[in-house]
Amino acid sequence: MKVMKRLFEVDNWKIIESELHKDEFRLAESMMSIGNGHMGMRGNFEEMYSGDFHRGSYIAGVWFPDKTRVGWWKNGYPQYFGKVINSINYLGIRVLVDGEEVDLFKDEVKEYSRELDMQHGVLERKFTVVKDEKETAFHVVRFLSVAESQLAVIKYSAVPVNYDGEITFIPYLDGDIRNEDSNYEEDFWQEESIETGEYEAALVMKTKGNPFGAPVFTVSAAMKIEAEGDVVSVSPNQKSEYADNIITMKAEKGKASVLYKYAAVTTDRDHPKDALIAKGKAVLAEQTEKGYAALLEEHKAGWLKRWEMADVEIEGDAEAQQGIRFNLFQLFSTYYGEDARLNIGPKGFTGEKYGGATYWDTEAYALPLYLSTAKPAIARNLTVYRHNQLEGAYHNARQQGLKGALYPMVTFTGVECHNEWEITFEEIHRNGAIAYAIYNYVNYTGDKAYLHEYGLEVLTGISRFWADRVHYHAKKAVYMMHGVTGPNEYDNNVNNNWYTNVMAQWTLNYTMKTVQYLKENGHADKIDELGITSEEIEKWQDIAANMYLPYDEEQQVFVQHDTFLDKELMPADELKPEDRPINQNWSWDKILRSCFIKQADVLQGMYFLNDQFTEEEKRRNFEFYEPMTVHESSLSPCVHSILAAELGMEEKAYEMYNRTARLDLDNYNNDTEDGLHITSMTGSWLSIVQGFAGMRTFNETLSFAPFIPKAWKSYTFKIVYRDHLITVKAEGTNVHLSQEGPELSLKLYGEDAVLPENGKLSAAINSAVVQ
Repeated sequence: MKVMKRLFEVDNWKIIESELHKDEFRLAESMMSIGNGHMGMRGNFEEMYSGDFHRGSYIAGVWFPDKTRVGWWKNGYPQYFGKVINSINYLGIRVLVDGEEVDLFKDEVKEYSRELDMQHGVLERKFTVVKDEKETAFHVVRFLSVAESQLAVIKYSAVPVNYDGEITFIPYLDGDIRNEDSNYEEDFWQEESIETGEYEAALVMKTKGNPFGAPVFTVSAAMKIEAEGDVVSVSPNQKSEYADNIITMKAEKGKASVLYKYAAVTTDRDHPKDALIAKGKAVLAEQTEKGYAALLEEHKAGWLKRWEMADVEIEGDAEAQQGIRFNLFQLFSTYYGEDARLNIGPKGFTGEKYGGATYWDTEAYALPLYLSTAKPAIARNLTVYRHNQLEGAYHNARQQGLKGALYPMVTFTGVECHNEWEITFEEIHRNGAIAYAIYNYVNYTGDKAYLHEYGLEVLTGISRFWADRVHYHAKKAVYMMHGVTGPNEYDNNVNNNWYTNVMAQWTLNYTMKTVQYLKENGHADKIDELGITSEEIEKWQDIAANMYLPYDEEQQVFVQHDTFLDKELMPADELKPEDRPINQNWSWDKILRSCFIKQADVLQGMYFLNDQFTEEEKRRNFEFYEPMTVHESSLSPCVHSILAAELGMEEKAYEMYNRTARLDLDNYNNDTEDGLHITSMTGSWLSIVQGFAGMRTFNETLSFAPFIPKAWKSYTFKIVYRDHLITVKAEGTNVHLSQEGPELSLKLYGEDAVLPENGKLSAAINSAVVQ
């Protein structure tokens, strides 16, 4: 079972660390990560820390094709593993007290505290260092601006407590950086140019060339320094891939010596590569003219505006409140939709695991949140992103000798770049999530123009892939898919994974429905352009009508895959505590032979296609599969929470909410030191909005069926739904809906209701009686 690792105090708006956790330093680093969509970093220290840590600063869209090294090769195998790469360290500030360097790992540290203020997007530390009986009090404030996304700001203050002497600050830029997950300490960067001067420096690095046709990126970090105090000397220095300023200040007892470090990070994704330093200097000149205080206030205002739209308020449960806000903060730190070229990596800017690229998580879990909590253009960007990479999906299918489009499990460009064969070849279920996202977007927004502009082209490619990937079993007169892996990766290379088959069937049906809609609405030319023939439609109809979906009559459940019921079935509660998590304690062979489920397969399909199954079907399958689920995928708990809420299993829904909301805060899966689980963080929002509040939008009809968990007094959230901004508040025995927008017909507890123009309506919890 779960081993709690709660390093941080429970607070509604902050992550508070009240002692220096040297034994859990990487975990704390992950938790204190910040970002602004353009760039982000782990919670590394500015000054020296000689203990174990994982230095990480990352820039959105900057990656490297690291060559895949395997002892065997299969046709169609990706040539490289695409990964987000650690970039220029623009954070660093070495600090010396009377010539001796401060090292928070070796030195005596008193009165240590670190706070991540999620409401305002500010990371702050206070601590006192004792060296040779000299005590120095430090106060460090850091933020990555959301007002100017290329700007990082640090205010570093040192106050001698019991002595007079000298404080030396050495702010630096370091391009000699490695990824922890690189092969054999491979260096991905080379220096392009470097400039230094008093109170300033700039460094330009370029990724090394590659034989795969992948982009080469040029990145610049320029810094500008301001000092408050009695400056004795300033000495700029440089060496290969490194530049700094040595700034020495007289330090009087009780008087602060303050260094302001402003860094502008620019890339050739946005500017000509030969203009990067000039652009960085221009950003610094313009922004520093405003002064530190004004920059901080602009940044805070930007975060407050985000929270105004997206905040979820929970009364009566501080742990739950902290969990949902932490997750929303880290999601919006990673992606807020300003750049349509970007997507949401599973670790965001907090680590290198999984390569940091785009996964199916975006369509399956992240899109619903961005549909409801941000401007419609942001969700549209997420769906257009996949259309823009359609040629890569066709390439992936050709690599497997198949027709149509196979979207990648891991990508930066649309071309598959994962380095595990069972995922590259077999986890083709991701195609279903891409197709479902198109339905989800159009159904939610009403933007049917998307179908002829982008949607049908993607749906057609995916449907052609499914039609070629299935095979016909003549004796049983059904279509099957062998050699696949479903979302539950604890079953590899299986036949007829129910989720994969049912999503293929659904995609074919939805594609045909879209074709018919476009025919009837003046877009037959799009159908002709794509070469969709009546013969092809007939083939799709035959496959969809005769898709094999494993089912067990005795248990009356859908079977996860053909041989799942041949296993020894037992609940996860019978596992010994020392076996959990099994992915860290068992061999892979033992896991594959067990019945234990990493994440939902059958239940994932029932979550997506919720309106197509009866309550009794959902209940039987939930009660059969959930006991065997170990939830060792971060994507698992929210699906179970939502279905449990729908089925009236309120305690289970609340348990699973806490697991998804505090997955990283309490390190449930003992892996947060590698980085946060960014894409699964949407699960806490989904568990509240789709789970506890019962929000659904099937068939273009908005509906709610709220209840309040026993531990809570109330909860409130807002959603953007078409041209409505709706506030939902469940409090006491009532639910209250209010809106800004025109009159809206919806369903409340299954009954028709009307939310008046710019008005309100209320009902008793679990009642359709409208007040």
